[in-house]
Amino acid sequence: MILKEKTAIVTGSTSGIGLAMARAFAREGANVVINGFGKAEDIESARSGIEAEFRVKAVYSPADLTRPEEIAGLIKLGEDSFGSVDVLVNNAGVQYVSPIEDFPAAKWEQIIALNLSSAFYTMQAAIPGMKVRKWGRVINTASAHSFVASPFKSAYVAAKHGIAGLTKAAGLELATHGITVNCISPGYVWTPLVESQIPDTMKARGMTKEQVMNDVLLAAQPTKQFVTVEQVAALAVFLCSDAASQITGANLPMDGGWTAQ
Repeated sequence: MILKEKTAIVTGSTSGIGLAMARAFAREGANVVINGFGKAEDIESARSGIEAEFRVKAVYSPADLTRPEEIAGLIKLGEDSFGSVDVLVNNAGVQYVSPIEDFPAAKWEQIIALNLSSAFYTMQAAIPGMKVRKWGRVINTASAHSFVASPFKSAYVAAKHGIAGLTKAAGLELATHGITVNCISPGYVWTPLVESQIPDTMKARGMTKEQVMNDVLLAAQPTKQFVTVEQVAALAVFLCSDAASQITGANLPMDGGWTAQ
């Protein structure tokens, strides 16, 4: 187990990609801190399930990642609970679709705060401890939209391009400290959130489920297959391994060939 006796914090990990990552780290022996919103009973089920299945410790933080002081508390929770924060995954994010001229200012601020600024603040709080221990892994969940743009997603695209730049800068700063900083940039990932959007799209466009999946959601992915949360989590685990110790400042696409076009 490559993460035995280490601690991983994963933001936005009460479901989807983040929860798959938290579970994958726990499988490798890490204690984990999960964070995000949702129904209390669902969150507790996820937390207790990690402990029962993988025989590690898991704690939950409800920290609001648009508030720097709560971010500092999230990192402190990991340090106080387990003695260190060794793996930090910035996965939390939100989306809003609108033409620029109609884009609500509050939505712009929310997306930049949650999708970009929160990663800066978590890193700022976690890096000092990683430097002391001379080991750390920071993984930022970006997106195919860190490479390419789509219309009406100005804030999201700006934030994801920003995450790629932040990753490069941090990777260079920490290159001699035993700490790596990398992005994973998925295309469309099959999650409950994506699945829940299909019926409305079917109705709005007069399409079948298969047409929505292939001609709308997967239109940009040459493989015509969704990325799975398990695949993203497996790449995150690899980035924590000794085999990946010379990968830093990288933005790794996992998008079925979307950004190769």
